[in-house]
Amino acid sequence: MQKNEIYHAEITGMTTEGSGICRINNMAVFVPMTAVGDIIDVRIVKVLKNYAFGIIEKLITPAPGRIEPVCAVFRQCGGCVFQHVDYQTELKYKDQAVKDAFTRIGKLSPEFEPILGSQSRYHYRNKAQYPIAEQDGHLVCGFYARHSHRVIPFPECPLQPEIFSKILHALLPALESCHISAYDEKNHSGELRHIYLRKGFYSDEIMLCFVTRVSIRKKIQKLLPDLHKAFPKMISITESVNPLKTNVILGKSVTVLSGQNFITDTMCNNLIRISPQSFYQVNTQQAENLYEIAKSYANLNKNKILLDLYCGAGTIGLSMSNCIQSLIGVEVIPEAVENARQNAVLNHHANTEFYCGDAGSIAELLLKQNIFPDVIILDPPRKGCSDLTIQSTVKMHPSQIIMISCNPSTAARDAAAFYNLGYITNKVKSVDLFPGTSHVECIVLMSRQK
Repeated sequence: MQKNEIYHAEITGMTTEGSGICRINNMAVFVPMTAVGDIIDVRIVKVLKNYAFGIIEKLITPAPGRIEPVCAVFRQCGGCVFQHVDYQTELKYKDQAVKDAFTRIGKLSPEFEPILGSQSRYHYRNKAQYPIAEQDGHLVCGFYARHSHRVIPFPECPLQPEIFSKILHALLPALESCHISAYDEKNHSGELRHIYLRKGFYSDEIMLCFVTRVSIRKKIQKLLPDLHKAFPKMISITESVNPLKTNVILGKSVTVLSGQNFITDTMCNNLIRISPQSFYQVNTQQAENLYEIAKSYANLNKNKILLDLYCGAGTIGLSMSNCIQSLIGVEVIPEAVENARQNAVLNHHANTEFYCGDAGSIAELLLKQNIFPDVIILDPPRKGCSDLTIQSTVKMHPSQIIMISCNPSTAARDAAAFYNLGYITNKVKSVDLFPGTSHVECIVLMSRQK
């Protein structure tokens, strides 16, 4: 097989990243923007030892479920991978990806409950972080092209709230009038790196955060009254200076330019304060469904102690604190812990305590204090749980462990580790919080073997 050769093939599988798989000369070839059942002519663009990459040269017979993408830059932008298929087809791919992870990676055989699709396929996100670039002498924003940091200008993303587009259309010319320069990643120069927006799904409150290399506070101060006037729900305007050469978006601190440093929304009937640094699920309605399922798995009552590791702003634990004896939350980001404590007070949950620190280390600390939770909820980052977290969790002997994960592969790996330490994987349920993208959440119920 050589680069630029064209082959006739059928797409027979799908990767977790959303690329179709065909086999040519007994070699797997990965082809983006295809669907299972597509008959195509594929052009080979890269050949490695055991597999290759291709692109569609010609779509001969489209697969069932193929549709026309609603986004004009779908083929260039790296945000979405499934806009070319209908939603039921997308859900099938995601559900299969979760099943494959647990059976192939974890070597586990749990009960797989049917995937729960999102109520909304478009405009569901409550958060967006737009990279800034300069093109043809003007500031532009959008999202990165696939496998690059080249900005595809497109402020009207169909996954974001429509108000975000209106803000960007007003904001970019105003920033140009203040002579704000775009950050140049290659030369580590320029000022504005990202425009970061958040919106309360129920409250409609809006947060605007300028992520910069050097502060632009003095330059843009005159714009702030007009922004508040044009967008009355914009109650928080902040700046986060990040002077480092890094892919991490936010800097170490956030400064309030106007208004306050948080917005408030409702999650599972609790008022939640959200700062720029707080982890908060991007699909509010579906997150509420996710937490309700987790709550039903936990089988809680007033005699039980719940430990919420990787608790963020406290949303998961607080959604359950009314039906338990006490809640302990653990989170490594100080600002998120402060949000969680404020949210507990705001909603009159007196049976809560929140610790700031690494999940595994705090779990060890609780062990030394002879605290043994009945149920432990884990909501780790994409990289999964640390070995220390897994070992410390098991030492507490909870009757049930519930893991909420945005990465089925690491969830399956961690569930296998728990299995080897005495915890059976009972159920796994996929929940789609990210329509259009390759990402999918899953909830894992594990119970201690007698």
